[in-house]
Amino acid sequence: MKIIRAVRKRITFFLLLVAFTFLLTTTIYSQQLKFAWLSDTHVGGTTGAEDLVNSVRDINSFPDIDFVILSGDVTETGKTTDLERTKIILDSLRKPYYIIPGNHDTKWSESGCTKFAQIFGSDRFVFDYNEIRFIGMHEGPIMRMGDGHFSPEDLRWLDSTLSKITDLSKTIIFVTHYPVDNSIDNWFEVSDRLKNFNTKMILCGHGHANRYYSFEGIPGVMGRSNLRAKSNLGGYNIVEVTKDSVFFSERIPGKITKPDWNKLSLKEINYAADTTKYPRPDFSINSSYPNIKTKWSYKTNYTITSAPVAYKENVFVTSGSGYAYCLSLSNGKLKWQFKTNGAIYGSPDVSNNKVVFGSNDQNIYCVNASTGKLVWKYLTQSQIVAVPKIYNNVVYIGGGDGKFRAINLSTGKLVWEYEGIGEFVETKPLIYNDKIIFGAWDSYLYALNLEDGSLAWKWQGTEGFLYSPAACWAVASNGKIFVVAPDRIATAIDAETGKTIWRTNAHQVRESIGISEDGKYVYAKGMNDSLFVFSASSNEAKLVKAIDCKFGYEIDPSMPQEKEGVVYFGTKNGLVVAIDFQKLEVMWKYKSGGSLVVAPIDKSKVVITNTDGEVLLIEANKN
Repeated sequence: MKIIRAVRKRITFFLLLVAFTFLLTTTIYSQQLKFAWLSDTHVGGTTGAEDLVNSVRDINSFPDIDFVILSGDVTETGKTTDLERTKIILDSLRKPYYIIPGNHDTKWSESGCTKFAQIFGSDRFVFDYNEIRFIGMHEGPIMRMGDGHFSPEDLRWLDSTLSKITDLSKTIIFVTHYPVDNSIDNWFEVSDRLKNFNTKMILCGHGHANRYYSFEGIPGVMGRSNLRAKSNLGGYNIVEVTKDSVFFSERIPGKITKPDWNKLSLKEINYAADTTKYPRPDFSINSSYPNIKTKWSYKTNYTITSAPVAYKENVFVTSGSGYAYCLSLSNGKLKWQFKTNGAIYGSPDVSNNKVVFGSNDQNIYCVNASTGKLVWKYLTQSQIVAVPKIYNNVVYIGGGDGKFRAINLSTGKLVWEYEGIGEFVETKPLIYNDKIIFGAWDSYLYALNLEDGSLAWKWQGTEGFLYSPAACWAVASNGKIFVVAPDRIATAIDAETGKTIWRTNAHQVRESIGISEDGKYVYAKGMNDSLFVFSASSNEAKLVKAIDCKFGYEIDPSMPQEKEGVVYFGTKNGLVVAIDFQKLEVMWKYKSGGSLVVAPIDKSKVVITNTDGEVLLIEANKN
């Protein structure tokens, strides 16, 4: 009996051990991890902060949530105070969180995209959890309206991050803000890289909805916005990763976790076996104009959002590297470079052999155009993303600290300053009839008296930050100031009084405007294919011609500029368009890289910069 009892005890113990091991194994593999996924919190908007507080409080009630991911559009407009407020809210989480910016954090950033990384520690992330590597990075666009764009510097970081993966079977989950498709102009730079590894999925936000995608064979998931929108409460996603699957469920804070709305398999994906020919940017337009060639190109390897400036035999360029560059106009070779301590996103201006530009290190710099040696620098109280204008030995430039300054070009001493601007300035000011005119992101266009900086008038079109006439470079003729804005309206304003002369929304313009060399015509780039030509003398919105340029949907702020009878402008898709001023028809088009801006040299040559960090001289050779 004793032997039988002993055997029974051993059998019972063995069965219990097996059962315990099974339960433990099942627990480990049935739920490898669980995380909360938030997106598009838009703090600074109507309910953004309150909705985020609700979600954070709700997440803290789940002890089994391992961490939190926030996939962009953290704030409404990238304001420093909103970023700081978001940080305070997120820091109340009891679990770690990982965060990237979205286009709302980068396009309208008063700090030139510097504060996000300073406040949150980085604007990218990489970490491992239960043998899964999570990689997150954004695609801007940085300080310019346009498609998303993976910057050269971020692609280098991604290459470095991926190169550290020695086990190619390691599972990767990639997080970004935009869908990884043609809403990012160089989407394939990331999708192609990720296919070389065991990438199981891409998580994105931006669309404010729960959706499933296939990003060229890579499973993709878009997550809803944390905002309540038309509901009483906001919401987020809870993501559960098991041994072989990933489950997505929507959580309404304090109320309910809805049934799974999406399930992805973690089975191996053989990307090499996919023979689908996916679309890529089309450069075939260049074969239609064989006489248009790139004479030279120079790579900065950093984001460029600014326009180049040609001066004598040189081209001056700034970039996100914090460098200003001087290139030879004839061959594109580097003559000198000058380093600041912050990214430079505004264009320079040049006069009297001096180059002036602002930097995210809060300084306005003046350097010798021949040598690149510092002449002077002027410290402000905020990052500078504005473009200077030099006139009669005075530098005129807006700032991010609510001020507009006039500075002596020779000495760097302040001549006068105007205070009271509600938001930051990024535009290049216009000088006309003894006034300096500029827009700001407070929805106003300002006119200051050139002599002392006193306010002559300020004008407002459509009320609201996002409709500000702040990115366009205003032009003037016949006693009128002309602007276009994100409200898609073109406006003529009396230069003396600031009163509206005419406004029209008939042509869907946005932020790109120019003036003919003779002052008779105003050019406004439309949002779909057309360059609109208006009479500058008429006191009504008189359209002279709509030139069909066939460039497609367009939102890039690239100002049309005329030189020797040729009007040049760029597009968000990297297209340079040249218009014959006399015939008012397209002469030629040429495609390069990402969204670009132009600096005409003469009727056959134009210098361009693009967001790939390239500077190119495009030349029309004789047939």
